[in-house]
This record gives sequence, C-alpha cells and structure tokens, in this order.
Amino acid sequence: MTVATPSGTGDPGLFTPDSVTWQMHGDPMMWIAGVRALYLQALHPRAVRGVLQNSDFRRDAWGRLLRTADFVGTITYGTAETAERAGARVRKIHSMLRATDPDTGERYGVGEPALLLWVHCAEIDSYLHVLRRSGYPLTDAQADRYAAEHLVSARLVGLDPATVPASRAELAAYFEKVRPELSAGPEARTVDDFLLRPPTHPLLVPARELLWRRVAELAYASLPPYAHELYGRPAPAPAVVTRRLRATGAVLRAIPARVRWALPPKHILRAMARLGPHARPAPLGPAR
Repeated sequence: MTVATPSGTGDPGLFTPDSVTWQMHGDPMMWIAGVRALYLQALHPRAVRGVLQNSDFRRDAWGRLLRTADFVGTITYGTAETAERAGARVRKIHSMLRATDPDTGERYGVGEPALLLWVHCAEIDSYLHVLRRSGYPLTDAQADRYAAEHLVSARLVGLDPATVPASRAELAAYFEKVRPELSAGPEARTVDDFLLRPPTHPLLVPARELLWRRVAELAYASLPPYAHELYGRPAPAPAVVTRRLRATGAVLRAIPARVRWALPPKHILRAMARLGPHARPAPLGPAR
C-alpha cells in the first residue's frame, strides 16, 4: 500500500512536478501519440528489424505497448531510484540483442546509438506533435524545454545526452538528416498491418473496427507527409486531421482525470500519494 507523505518530503524523481514532462505525460492523447511513434519508428529498417527479430511482435504486441507505456510512466512519475533501475534494465536488454540484415547478412546490436537515437527522437517528436496539435496548451518555449528535459530519458536508455536533439529546431534538423535512411520495407508493413488489425478475440472484432481502427488511422494521419509517401497510403488534408485530433482530445480530456489515472499501473496517483496534492498534473497544461 502506498502511503502519502507530507508535501515536498517525497522523492520527486528525475523530472519532478515542475517539469513540462510531468504535466504533458498526464494527458490522455499520449496514447495516440505513442501509436504515431510506432508508425514513425517502423520506417527505419534497421531499428524495426531489431524489434521484429527479437520478439513475437504479432503475438505480444499489446504486451509490448503496455511495457513501453509503463517505462514512460515509471521514469516520469517514479522515484529517481526506480527510474534508474528501469533504465538499467532497458540497457541490459539492448546489450544482449542482435539483428541480421537479410540483404547483407550483417549482424548488429539493437543498442547501436544511431538506432536508439531514432527511437528516442520519434517518440519525443510524436508526443509533442500530437498533444500540441490536439489542443494541449504548450508554448514554443515549453516545447523546447520538453525536448531538453528528455536528455534524461535518452541517458537512461544508453545514449550520450550530448548527441541528442534538445529543441524543436534540433529535432527538425535531425529528421532532415536521417530521412534518406528511411523506407517502408516488409517489417514496416508488418507493423502497419498489426496497428490497423491487431489480433483480438472474434467477439471483439466489431469493437476493434469501431474504436481501435479510428485510433490507429488518426495516429497515422498525424504523421509527416514524407511518412505517408513511404507507406503509400494517403491521409486526409492537414486541416481535417487537426480538427479530428482536437475533437478526440476534447472527448478524452472530458473523462475525469481520476478515472483515467486509476487504470493500472497508476503511476500518477502513486506519485501524488508520495509527494502530496501539488504533484497533480495541471488539467489544462503548463501554459495555464
């Protein structure tokens, strides 16, 4: 059982309630942003190959998604010790895994800095893009601060923070540089197919088509134009996508935060119990 501590006496963790990250990661649109990140990450052949060759993605994709969300929640809202332990586990796993290039036969580690950097940047870009475009109130300065804060998460997964983009401008420059390496190969098609039609119980197929498919299609639509070109599937006009993101954000944010945060593993509620009510993420975002 978690016991509340007097305000300010608990371990605030690596980000602390004063960070942009603490506020942003409490927003429900993070789930759609996470799916966008998967679409984007799959466009790097070496990175996505490392995932598919080292896990039964189609059988355990839900587990993988939940483990990723749990890692983000742990390093955001957990104590410094639990965040460091989570990072150490990820680094250990990366150090043991290898993938094979089917064209050249090359064996390489999935923990190569270039691959970790791609995964990191795809996540940070997706979180910023989806939340801001869906109406989350974040200034340009706060968005830059968010990117800079995540030099911490980059370090936790094994990157040298000095090599990681720390602003929107640096992120844009990075994506421009890496674009020639991207393609929608067989592995990316596998991820795309899963995200549109994830395995589920036959009785839940109608719900998948009604709810999940809309989530996946919205996440896909929010990708940059070059990603749509690589996948070969068109997306609605940008203005239409923005309206849909804002409408979805309004619906999800109308669900009481306590209800959303009560879903396992309850990272935010545990942090509030540890630190006091001041640790509650701001409902309308840090710009307020």
